[in-house]
Amino acid sequence: MHDIIVEKLLTIERERNVKILYACESGSRAWGFASPDSDYDVRFIYAQPADDYLSIEERKDVIELPVNEVLDIGGWNIRKVLQLFLKSNPPLYEWLQSPIVYKEQGAFKGELLQLSGKYFSGRAGCHHYISMTRNTFEHDLQGAQVRIKKYFYALRPVLAALWIIEKKTVPPITFNELRTLVEDKAWNDATDDLLERKKVSDEKTMITPVPLLQDWIEKMITYCKQQASLLPAVQHNTTELNILFRKYINAQ
Repeated sequence: MHDIIVEKLLTIERERNVKILYACESGSRAWGFASPDSDYDVRFIYAQPADDYLSIEERKDVIELPVNEVLDIGGWNIRKVLQLFLKSNPPLYEWLQSPIVYKEQGAFKGELLQLSGKYFSGRAGCHHYISMTRNTFEHDLQGAQVRIKKYFYALRPVLAALWIIEKKTVPPITFNELRTLVEDKAWNDATDDLLERKKVSDEKTMITPVPLLQDWIEKMITYCKQQASLLPAVQHNTTELNILFRKYINAQ
């Protein structure tokens, strides 16, 4: 699959006249809890020739290929990326940490990573992750039977919020690193059990809710929401990001 993805990225560059600066895996495969039938969520950042940014025409700032059951490929224009970086968009900060990289052009990813600690807003990130967990918990984890995968779609973001609160840094992307925050043996045993079951189950597998995790998630939502309001707001000007933008569009 890696070779197929790399070939599709090369085709995008050729047909769309863009340069892909960075492409990676996102979603469950990058987070570390994929199921046997998990699809591939490929995300990339691209730059167009400099003249394209000087046109008065409205231009799309995303490239999306048709999605199928196996492959989901989409990318963001560098201008959009840097605007979202300034706003502390958590998915973007996750992409930059992905353990599965399909393409990397020059030092772009490294330069953004160097700025991430400075630009990331803990408050904005916390609210994003808490909202993700709350939505999953309220809509997907309240029935007599629930999907295994939904536990991880609740646990991972609330752990990311907790990381921001406790560590005051950009949270890591992998579930295994995030879970080091929790030392409780019963919690870890329950989580290990779900991970083992998920490895051999398809995306739709249902289980009986796990009371220990239900209680923990609910308590963490309340705790993180309270603590997030105490985090300072972060504001930056665009100078450094404008320099980065001009550097990579002029390199086209």
